[in-house]
Amino acid sequence: MTALVFLDSDFPAGRIADAATAQLSVLDQGVTRGDGIFESALYSRGVVRKLDAHLARMRVSASTCDLLIPHEEDWRTAIKTAVAAYDAESPSEEAVVKLVATRGTEGTGHGTSWVMVSPAPELGRKQRESGVSVIFLDRGYDSRVAERAPWLLMGAKTLSYAVNMAALRHARKLGADDVIFVSSDGIVLEGPTSTVLMAHRDGDTKRLITPTLETGILPGTTQGAIFAAAREAGWELGYGPLTPQDLLAAEGLWLVSSVRLLTPVNSIDGTAIARDAGLHAELTAMVDAIA
Repeated sequence: MTALVFLDSDFPAGRIADAATAQLSVLDQGVTRGDGIFESALYSRGVVRKLDAHLARMRVSASTCDLLIPHEEDWRTAIKTAVAAYDAESPSEEAVVKLVATRGTEGTGHGTSWVMVSPAPELGRKQRESGVSVIFLDRGYDSRVAERAPWLLMGAKTLSYAVNMAALRHARKLGADDVIFVSSDGIVLEGPTSTVLMAHRDGDTKRLITPTLETGILPGTTQGAIFAAAREAGWELGYGPLTPQDLLAAEGLWLVSSVRLLTPVNSIDGTAIARDAGLHAELTAMVDAIA
């Protein structure tokens, strides 16, 4: 079951709709052009995890795309309505709360916004436990494109995910589970739906590193929450730039996202990646504590 709630000024708590019937105009620019933004959060144990961070990132995406979206409190109210509707029909251990805002039908000046709540994919939970095999793929641009071409909307979470999905299909054709994009000048970027996180241990010192945001990658809400928890626990933190060789030499490597959470990387291009069981256990505990 999927709970669907539209943000509608005529319905202060949000307009509940039937997700199994047509609801969106074929003229909506989110459909015809992918002109819109979204966020996906995990709902578990009665809590939408990291909601503040998701709403903050959505505001940044909207600003980057020059897109007017509803006020934060309207989103919170609609989320509450959607979660309640979902729990009343088909509660599950984990669900995905997806927030979507489009530019709406051209010429109307009105966008379309909605919240969906649906069961979390079983594959994500399995990969969280078993890990994934990954391949490097050239993203097709250099690591400085974000500052040179802001109209590419680098760092915004837009609906234009066709390239990301094509990359995942390509990986699966080659027998891999996922992808890590690399810039044309050899800098590690991100996964199609995840942030890259690596760890090193030097005696009692534990260090966590993620690619630098200056390359135009999407700021990861889960990565940010893990960094905050790791800092409190005394870990050293670093922000790239990282090369493919850095990842191959890591003592722990993960793809992190809001739904799959902390997913260990088992191999890249067929080369096995080390996994420090202690580091993995500590980071898993941090992720479990994130609300």
